[in-house]
Amino acid sequence: MRVLNPLFILLIVLTYNLANAQYTEVINSNRPGVSESAFSVGTNVVQAEIGAFTVKEEHTPLQYEISGFGVDFSLRYGLLFEELEISLDGIYQNDNVTYNSASVPFEDKRANFRNLTLGAKYLIYDPYKNAEEAKPNLYSYHANRKFQWKSLIPAVSVYAGANFDTKNNPFVPYTAFSNSGDQSNISPKVMIATQNNFNGGWVFVMNLIKDRIGSEFSDFQYIFTLTHSFSPQWVVFGEAQGISSDFYADNIFRVGGAYLWTKDFQLDANIAFNTKDTPSVFNIAFGASYRLDFHKDKKVDNGNGNTGNFKKKKKKKKKKEDDFNSDGL
Repeated sequence: MRVLNPLFILLIVLTYNLANAQYTEVINSNRPGVSESAFSVGTNVVQAEIGAFTVKEEHTPLQYEISGFGVDFSLRYGLLFEELEISLDGIYQNDNVTYNSASVPFEDKRANFRNLTLGAKYLIYDPYKNAEEAKPNLYSYHANRKFQWKSLIPAVSVYAGANFDTKNNPFVPYTAFSNSGDQSNISPKVMIATQNNFNGGWVFVMNLIKDRIGSEFSDFQYIFTLTHSFSPQWVVFGEAQGISSDFYADNIFRVGGAYLWTKDFQLDANIAFNTKDTPSVFNIAFGASYRLDFHKDKKVDNGNGNTGNFKKKKKKKKKKEDDFNSDGL
């Protein structure tokens, strides 16, 4: 009889528990990409994701350059249900714009929030909810890594939120393209987020976003993120983001990775770039994610008057070996 490696069995069992629950034993971060996972952080989990990035843009036809830095953050909390998460997301940027088209070049210094959004996300469909085929095969490493057709069906969540734009904000279109720049604005944002978890440590996340709805400057965005974990601590990713509106259009690409320092702490880095000169974009970013874990297993009546701990089994992004992935990642 073949003797199984105890470490292999432990890893596979842990992988199953992590991949099938809203709450996971290790942190579930959306960083280092900008896409949103379809899954929440889990009830009573408080999570902070923050990063710093450089800003470097050059607009060749209009002859201006932008250089500076920024900070992006996300505060996430699992509320009431395993499927529900509320979040506060923002990007603060401080930069200098140098206009070279004039006879004497001059600079304009800017500092404000590019966006500040409060919203909620809810998982409406999970293809692996209570799925027997999601259980690991304790006797075969390869069986747990082979392709499964069911993995082509994604988990789906919906998001709704509100943007809060301060008045005289140089980073929002109201200021640059209309006479309403001296007024504060609140506008809706909605999103559909999907997530496919494939064997072998691959995760694919797709976001479809409609932002600043109802305004003259509403835009549509798509974000595709593919991640791969090749060890219990390391994950790499590639991402494509498309933006389309009447005042701006772009395709931005990101590549990078993340490192799981502890089960509640993650570090990450990435670079972002595009392929045009109206303007050209090249940013370098570093970040971290940390959570305060107050999650408790749900108690259920087992039918004989006694209660026991019960953790809902739901497909989540993979951690440790097949299962450590950030964001969609």
